[in-house]
Parts: sequence; structure tokens; C-alpha cells
Amino acid sequence: MRKTCLNMVHELAGRDERVVFIGSDLSPGLLADMKAEYPDRYYMEGITEANVVGMAAGMAMDGYMPYVNTIATFITRRCYEQVALDLCLHNLPVRLIGNGGGLVYAPLGPTHLAIEDLAIMRALPNMTVTAVSDADEMVRLMEASLDWPYPIYIRLGKGGDPVVSRGENGFQIGKGIRLKPAARERGYLLFISCGVMTGRCLKAAEILEREGVDCEVLHLHTLKPLDDALVRERVANAEAVVTVEEHVLNGGLGSAVVDTLIDSGINSGMVRLPRVKRLGIPDRFAVNYGVQDDLLDIYNLQPEGIIQASREILGERIDG
Repeated sequence: MRKTCLNMVHELAGRDERVVFIGSDLSPGLLADMKAEYPDRYYMEGITEANVVGMAAGMAMDGYMPYVNTIATFITRRCYEQVALDLCLHNLPVRLIGNGGGLVYAPLGPTHLAIEDLAIMRALPNMTVTAVSDADEMVRLMEASLDWPYPIYIRLGKGGDPVVSRGENGFQIGKGIRLKPAARERGYLLFISCGVMTGRCLKAAEILEREGVDCEVLHLHTLKPLDDALVRERVANAEAVVTVEEHVLNGGLGSAVVDTLIDSGINSGMVRLPRVKRLGIPDRFAVNYGVQDDLLDIYNLQPEGIIQASREILGERIDG
């Protein structure tokens, strides 16, 4: 996913003279072809994220469209004030590309785990927040980013994740995708997911359907602006809802979904909301090391854990 995203920056630079790449002390030779072809639109700065964001904001004010890339924890935590005041306050078309969202950097421990990035980016006015499912969908997001006039946070997965998105579903920033529609009009189990968790939800749905559970998977590649209308529509006829994210439960996808459900219930006089279970990372720093899948196992975010939680919310007996 990361390689695809950065290659798309090079491709977009060939189409649009506004496109600029800014890296923060990344791998030697990264986008070397772009550097050779467009040397005046390629910058590799040091480990100075606040300066890099300010630089990108200044270039955007001069008519450029900077794509800024570094590790997700660095592009969110270290320069949060600059992102808020330099980018969002002025509503500038800068794209922040965060490497390793979620638990990708599990071998490096809690300092490098971007488990709250979606929440802190969602909190900023004017910021668009995205987490696509795979490399193919990343291409579609990058294509759409060229015409999006606002700041964007682009969360990158590890890379090499199974491709589960489909081109025929189209892609539009702010619009969710019913990646696996339910068979029935009512009474289905609704999974709502983002990022690489969507692939795991599809696997869980496949197993549950063999057990007779009608499932739908709603993929929300854009957390902000959230597709409120589609969420309300699909929730309205669901028996139960399970949100799944590689992120702390505070302020992420599950929080966004619950917010829109409560607001719509209050505003429309709705008296019944379905049962909702939010799956994500607990509100604490990781104490385990390993690889991404190890931590996903610990947090019950693999298909087996998703299935277990789904059975519980449906009220079925757990056989162990």
C-alpha cells in the first residue's frame, strides 16, 4: 500500500504541476525517479515534522499541492499544532501520508504505534480522514485526492494486504461502500469497518454465513466526512451492528458511527437503535511486542475474535 501510494504521487506529479512531494528523513532512494524527473518538486527534509508541515502550508498558499510523507505517529503527534493552525485553520490542500497506521510498527513498541491517529485527526475542523482497505483502493483514493480542495490525512497499512476492494464499486471521498450486501432486507448482522480491518470482516462474514447468519460489510474508507446517510440507512434494518477498527475505541470509527446514530435518533424521533458492539484497541498503551498480527490476536481483531464478538451480540451460546 505504501509503495503504491508513493508511486501515485509521482504519477500525479506528471499530470499536475501543483503536486509536490515532501518527505521527512525517509529511505535513501525513495521516489528516486520522481526526484530525477521533477527535482524542483521533490524535497527530503530532516526529522523536523513541525517545519515540514509549515513548509507544506506555505507551498500550498503559493498554489502547490504538497503530499507529505513520514511515519504516522510523527505526522500526527509531533506536529499537531502546525497541522491544526498551519493547515486546517487555513483549509489548505495538503495531503498528510502516515506510514504504518495502527499496529504496523508492533516490533518497535508503543512509541511507534499510531493507535490514536484517526481520533486526533478527526478532531480538527476542515481535516478529511481516510483509511483505505488495500493497494488497489489506494490508487482510487490518490486519484480522487487531486481534486479534493481540503487537507487530507491518508492512513497507510503495512503493505501486502489482500486486495478486497473492487473497482466496479467506484470511489468517492466521503462515500461508504457496501462491499458485501446482506441477502435479506432486514435482520442482518452489519459489520462497519475501515482500513485493513475490512478484509478481516469479510472473512468473518464468510464463516458466519456458513452458520446461517446473514451478514453485510459496510466499508467506510473515509471517516471524516462520514457517510452519515448510508450508515443510518444500513443500520435501520440491521439486527445488530459490529464496528471494527485498528485503533483505540476512543474517537475512532466506532465513536463516529455511534455519534451519527445517536444524533439521528434524537433528531428524527427514532426510539429503537440496534445493539452495537465496538471492536478496537483498549484504552491503554501496548505492553506486547511482536508483529502486527500478534497484537491483532491479543486485541481479538482477527476474524476469530470478530466472530466471537458477533455471536455474543447476537445472543448465541458460545461453545468455546
